[in-house]
Amino acid sequence: MSKRQLKLGFILHGVGPGWGDWRHPDADPTASTNIDFYLRQAKLAEQAKFDFLFVADSVHITEKSSPHYLNRFEPLTILSALATATQKIGLVGTLTVSYSEPYTVARQFASLDHISKGRAGWNVVTSWLSGSAENYGKPTHPPHEVRYRIAAEHLETVRGLWDSWEDDALLRDKASGEFFDPSKLHTLNHKGDFFSVRGPLNISRSPQGQPVIFQAGASEDGRNFSARYADAFFTENSSFEASQIYYADIKKRAAAFGRAPERLNVLPALRAIVGRTEEDAERLYKEAVALIRVEDALVALARSFNEHDLTQYPLDGPFPDIAQYGAESNRSSSERIIRIAREENLTLRETALRFASPRREFVGTGVQVADAIQHWFDGGAADGFILFESLPRQLDAFVAEVVPVLQERGLFRREYEHSTLRGNLGLDVPENQNTAARRKAA
Repeated sequence: MSKRQLKLGFILHGVGPGWGDWRHPDADPTASTNIDFYLRQAKLAEQAKFDFLFVADSVHITEKSSPHYLNRFEPLTILSALATATQKIGLVGTLTVSYSEPYTVARQFASLDHISKGRAGWNVVTSWLSGSAENYGKPTHPPHEVRYRIAAEHLETVRGLWDSWEDDALLRDKASGEFFDPSKLHTLNHKGDFFSVRGPLNISRSPQGQPVIFQAGASEDGRNFSARYADAFFTENSSFEASQIYYADIKKRAAAFGRAPERLNVLPALRAIVGRTEEDAERLYKEAVALIRVEDALVALARSFNEHDLTQYPLDGPFPDIAQYGAESNRSSSERIIRIAREENLTLRETALRFASPRREFVGTGVQVADAIQHWFDGGAADGFILFESLPRQLDAFVAEVVPVLQERGLFRREYEHSTLRGNLGLDVPENQNTAARRKAA
């Protein structure tokens, strides 16, 4: 057995992220709000011993948004439903710090953590679409740098609230009538630049202490935030070499913050296409590419540029000068798109289709896809992956053809090691900060 073990997540993406997936003859066009669809995928991922399920989110749509963005479940709601239908797999949801209150967020994730008996995770996002502000009565969307300041204070406040109750505070002593030890319930009294929260939180800690923190920051501010706070890092699957650079950089930054980099997980996106034979995989790849209309690809690409209208530029002309629209939106993703378009002299059409198409490296038989995964894992580019379904039933194919190969090579578990997400990711239960202060004082 390898000492390091791959970590695998699966994104529950309904009708797909926006590359025409829903148009496939076998696709369920109701999937994004179909509880039975989510239940089936959740149970299949758990059967394969995936570490976690992930539900992404945003709080702004337009008439040009992709079908899944237009009509989908709110993450905490669907994850709470899935918690009662699963037993070991982690449940990770996106929630924005820019348009939420720390006390409410702390209650929601603490509740999910208790419902699931210690399997909750929070993907902390700052929201990059400026239209989000209007849905929350805000005059303007916060600038990029301010959003990360908000995120740091928000997360610190939520973590403080999660520690309101020490682990042994609830006595529940029927004989004495003492329900709790008042000395072990703590009021936060936070007053900061963006939030003022008294506390305490009205729910105790779960078996894993606190939900696991996920983040996907790739800009300078985003990387520093991730390295300081996150337990796992989502990254875009750009190239093996680029992922190696990100991997080394984020681990170095985490170490500089006094954290153990080997305990933290870098998880690139994985749009694998698995066939029973090479010919079958090639046929499936062509099916996936054939579904991609340039109109859909432009919409998907525009999300990194604050949904800037890309149809106004010549499709077969040079990639347009639109950096300013990405700078205060999804800065890291927009910069990467521009860099690749410039380096490879791509047209707008070619750029949109490039980023909408699955990478060839992860197309093949179960053994070939497992080879590619191991190459990234052993080569210092990933600690695991978060799998997207490129075509209907590709999760089934991955579970049937790829997972057994990874297990045979000692790279992936055959059974869950723990009952909590934190345990399965190899993370310690964090000591309650108030307990730690009491211990130090003593």
